[in-house]
Order: sequence, then C-alpha cells, then structure tokens
Amino acid sequence: MANKSKRLANNVGGNFYVDSTCINCDTCRQLAPATFAENDDFSSVYRQPVGEVEVHAAYRALIACPVGSIGTLQGDKALMQQAIASFPLELDTHIYYNGFNSEKSFGANSYFLQHPDGNWLIDSPRYVRHLVTAFERMGGIKYIFLTHEDDVADAGRYAAQFGATRIIHSADADAEPGAEWILEGLDTIEVDPEFRIIPVPGHTQGSIALLYADRYLFTGDHMGWDRDVNGLRLATVYVWNEEILRRSTARLLDHRFEWVLPGHADRMHLPADRMKQELQRLLDRRLSS
Repeated sequence: MANKSKRLANNVGGNFYVDSTCINCDTCRQLAPATFAENDDFSSVYRQPVGEVEVHAAYRALIACPVGSIGTLQGDKALMQQAIASFPLELDTHIYYNGFNSEKSFGANSYFLQHPDGNWLIDSPRYVRHLVTAFERMGGIKYIFLTHEDDVADAGRYAAQFGATRIIHSADADAEPGAEWILEGLDTIEVDPEFRIIPVPGHTQGSIALLYADRYLFTGDHMGWDRDVNGLRLATVYVWNEEILRRSTARLLDHRFEWVLPGHADRMHLPADRMKQELQRLLDRRLSS
C-alpha cells in the first residue's frame, strides 16, 4: 500500500503518485506509459492520466506494482475492481500477461498460455486468489516454465495448487529445488511440434526461452524490447557471461517468431521477417560496441 507521506517530489500534482518504496522495475511504465516515466532511480508520475483508457491503465499499473508503490489521493473502488478483473490481460489469442508482479522476481512479468493439451504458466506472479480463480476457470496449469533462477517467485505454490510440472534448467535448479523436470545441456528441446525449449545462457547459466507455435518467444530476462533505442536489447545487469549471452542470442536467428515476451523490458509484436532483422541489428550493435 503506497504511503502519501512518502510521495516522491518528482511526481506531478494530481491523484496518482509513486512513493519512495519504488524499486524501479519498469512494470508501471510498460502498462501505463502515458502516466509513468523513469526519473533518476525511480518511476514517477510525469503526467496525470486523462480519459477512461489512461485512467484504467494507471489503475492496472497500481495493481501490478510488485511493492505497492503506486497510490491515489482519492481512490475509486469501482475502477480498482475493474483493473483487477482485467488480469490476466489478453495480449493475443490464448496468450495472457498475468499482472500481480512479484517483488521476489524484482517485478518481472509472467505469462499464461492457454492450450487444449494443457496450459502453461511462464514464470510466476504473486500467489493471489484472483489469479488462482482465473487459472482454474481457464483450465488450470499443466506446466510452469521457469526461464531462469531470478523469476521463480511463487511457482511452488502454484505447482502445489494445480499439480503442475515445474520446468527449469539444471544450472539454475537450486532456485526451485522441488522442480519436477530438470533440463540439461544446450540443445533445443522439442516438447511437441508446437513447443520448443531453447537454452539461452548468458544472463544466468541456466537461462531458457520457450518458443510456441513459431510465433511467441518467452525470453525471461535474456532479451526484450527497449523503448529508448526502439529495438531489441539483451540483459544489461547481473550478466553471468556476456560473450555466451551474445552467442546464445545468435542461435535465435535459426528460429522464426513474431512476439518477444520478456520478464523485463517491453513486449513487442512484429512480422517474423522484421523481427529477424531487429535481432540481427541487435547482434550488430553488440559487435560494434
């Protein structure tokens, strides 16, 4: 719960504000870029939301914030409930962003993939009753795919609730010691014709990506879209091995995908040919830097 006595001085005046407990995870800036911006080491309100769409987005950011740093001077319970009800938020057919980001994962995004042969949870949000009920309504969870050791959050609680199989690479498995499926090595694993697991070490030794239907690439902290450069970017902090990070990224050129769905940074949807061009641009920038 945000505390108005801790309201950051760099918020503009008005109803919404960010307090000094902010961990600058970027969640609010992804969900409500018209309202929130990075300011020094924090996010803050640079412009109060105007109109129904922007206000709804700001309330979504308030709900998703992993540390409860966003507040309102005059809250609206109906609008708050609408924002809660919007999660999981559909991004594309059967692909959802969960919201309720977890402080345990430094505010990383998590996703829900609905599939007739069993649903997937990609990384873990906070364990909250609203999401449990939503996942139950959508058919439960068969697999919990953990992209790396940083973003396991409440995966164990969701696994116990749904009898789900947790998937993690052996190099990061200490973060989820009860995981049922431990991956080894660097070879791509074809779970079935629609699902491929691609090891992408670099950010951590055990980082893995999930490619679904040659369209959706769930990348964890390995790679995301950087709004400042208007292009893809690789992990820039807490990098285990930068050269291995670049080499594992180059391997993604062998795969076709249209969506990048990261733990941190923006989500992006582009035609597959354009996405490959952006991936090559990223690799070229890394080589020239």
